[in-house]
Amino acid sequence: MSSSPEPLREIIARHGLSASKALGQNFILDRQLLARIAAIPGSLEGQKVYEVGPGPGGLTRALLDAGANVVAVERDRRCLPALDELRRDFPTRLTVIEGDALKVDEREIAGAGAHVVANLPYNVGTALLLDWLSGEWPPWWSSLTLMFQQEVADRIVAASDSDAYGRLSVAAQWRSTPRIAMRLSRSAFVPPPKVASAVVHFEPADQPPGVDPKVMKRLTEAAFGQRRKMLRSSLKQFPGALDAAEAMGIDVRRRAETLTVAEFVELARALS
Repeated sequence: MSSSPEPLREIIARHGLSASKALGQNFILDRQLLARIAAIPGSLEGQKVYEVGPGPGGLTRALLDAGANVVAVERDRRCLPALDELRRDFPTRLTVIEGDALKVDEREIAGAGAHVVANLPYNVGTALLLDWLSGEWPPWWSSLTLMFQQEVADRIVAASDSDAYGRLSVAAQWRSTPRIAMRLSRSAFVPPPKVASAVVHFEPADQPPGVDPKVMKRLTEAAFGQRRKMLRSSLKQFPGALDAAEAMGIDVRRRAETLTVAEFVELARALS
C-alpha cells in the first residue's frame, strides 16, 4: 500500500476518464473529503463494505485506508483499469465486480452485515434505496451511508406536514433511522452537478410488529399517489383502508402528508 496516493485528478487523466452523464456520474477528487465520508459509519477496521459505482476509486481508496474489506460493483468498464491498479495495492481487501447494481445479489457478493457506503449514481439512487429498505428485516446490511441530491435527502428525513414529506420519507423512517450526515456543495464534484448533494446515514431499527411491508408499500403508494387529494379519495383504491382509518379515529378529510409515520404504521398494521 503506497503511503502517498496519486492525486485522483491525475488518475482520471491518465486513464482518459470523464464522468458519464448517462450513468449519472460525478466524481469527488478531494481525498480529505472522501476520508470524512468514509468515517461516517464509524470504525471500519476489518469491516465488510459494499460500494456501488466506485468510478476511478476515490471513495474506495478512503474506505480501504480506513481498514475496510471492500466489494465494489462498477458497470462502467472504462473505470476498471483504475480500480485494478487499486486492487494491486490492496490485493486481499478489494474485490471489484463488473455489473449493474440493480441486478446483482448484494447479500451473496457482500455478505450479511456489510456496511453500504456509496456516492450513488443519481439516476439509480432512489431505486436502490427503496430496494434496500424493503424485503426481509433485519436487513442484510448493517448501515447505509449514501450520497443523494439534496432534494432527495431532504425528502428521506422529512417530518410529516412538510412539503418534502412523502412516500420516500415513510419508507425510510418506518423501520430505519435516517439522518443527514453531511451536505456538499456543487463544487465538491467534477463535473459540478446542477444541484447540491447530501450524505444520508441509515441505521436499521426494529420493525414494528404485525406490519406487512407489502401492505405498507401499497398503502403509501395509494395515499401519496394523489398527493393533493383527501384520504377519502386517495385511499379508495385500497380496499378496507378507509374503514380502518375511520376506526382509528383518523379524519379522512386529511391529506396523506399530514399523517405521521406512526399513524401509517398503525394503519398498515390494521390492514395486515
